[in-house]
Amino acid sequence: MIKLHDLSFEPYISEEEIDAAITRVAARLNEDYQGESPVFLGVLNGAFMFASEVIKRFNGDCEVSFVKLGSYQGTESTGNVETLLGLNHSLKGRKVILLEDIVDTGNTLNTINGILEKEEVAGYEVATLFYKPEAYKRKFNIKYVGLEIPNKFIVGYGLDYDGLGRNLRQVYKRKENNMTNLVLFGPPGAGKGTQATILKEKYNLVHISTGDVFRYNIKNQTELGLSAKAFIDRGELVPDTVTINMLNAEVVKNEGCNGFIFDGFPRTEAQADALEELLQEKGTEVSAMIALEVEDHVLVERLLERGKTSGRPDDADETVIRNRIKVYYDETAILKEYYKKQGKYYGVDGVGSIDEITARLSAVVDELMKK
Repeated sequence: MIKLHDLSFEPYISEEEIDAAITRVAARLNEDYQGESPVFLGVLNGAFMFASEVIKRFNGDCEVSFVKLGSYQGTESTGNVETLLGLNHSLKGRKVILLEDIVDTGNTLNTINGILEKEEVAGYEVATLFYKPEAYKRKFNIKYVGLEIPNKFIVGYGLDYDGLGRNLRQVYKRKENNMTNLVLFGPPGAGKGTQATILKEKYNLVHISTGDVFRYNIKNQTELGLSAKAFIDRGELVPDTVTINMLNAEVVKNEGCNGFIFDGFPRTEAQADALEELLQEKGTEVSAMIALEVEDHVLVERLLERGKTSGRPDDADETVIRNRIKVYYDETAILKEYYKKQGKYYGVDGVGSIDEITARLSAVVDELMKK
């Protein structure tokens, strides 16, 4: 275990694994560029160690150049890449091998692609020591990959945290809190509220309902509540920043807990990204999106029956009920795909007794807690 600035990191990838990965990349480059004289273009600062080892292993003639770009502040990518130090000679008509320490979002590649197009290179390929497929958002081909890794924040072997850690000969990942964080979804009438209460008690989790959080802040006239109310009074949607700040306040209140059940948030992919960033700042992440799955006709029957005693007009009109169900599916379709891509989506049969449904949900949570 090491500590850099305010964060702790634990061993993740050994020096031997890194050396083997670089050897594999170099072998492929030697095979593909046999008899040619490419230009190796290293991206500073991070790629200096990787670039050095690849170039030492290259058997033919080559030239070396560097560009320096920046997009990270702390542990988060700003998304904005600025060229800090450009090329020192023309690459026109040359074959280029771009050497990256890590490819995550692909924003840096997008900037370099523009640079190389202006340089009128004959062609280029990307070689990276580490690649995060879950985080990658661009379409540029990554031909040479040393190691594919999950979307974790890592340091070492050229990678840093606010300037520290680049000289480490192995790679470390940020130490995460061992928390179970669930995004719980279910259509109207699926029994989500009942199951959230049961799971909260069973696993000692904190249940954060967006609706409850809004009502609390507005009722108590907190700064965030007053801000939200101002938007609501104007008939406008409350911005995601206000909502996520409310959730952040709830998370901060309960730091050190076993985990959270998020109910009613996120609703959009942008909100899901914001929640991910919030939890990453706390050294944790969403463990799973769990959705109760119930056929429409069963939901309609349940809600009509509930309407006989609930006094809610939206439980008494079948047309209104079916529209509420449709809105739910429209909202969750994008999130379902979002979490499916991360291998975090779990659909659970929501038909049966309360105990039967709880047992199915518990089986999923128990499995998550083993990871």
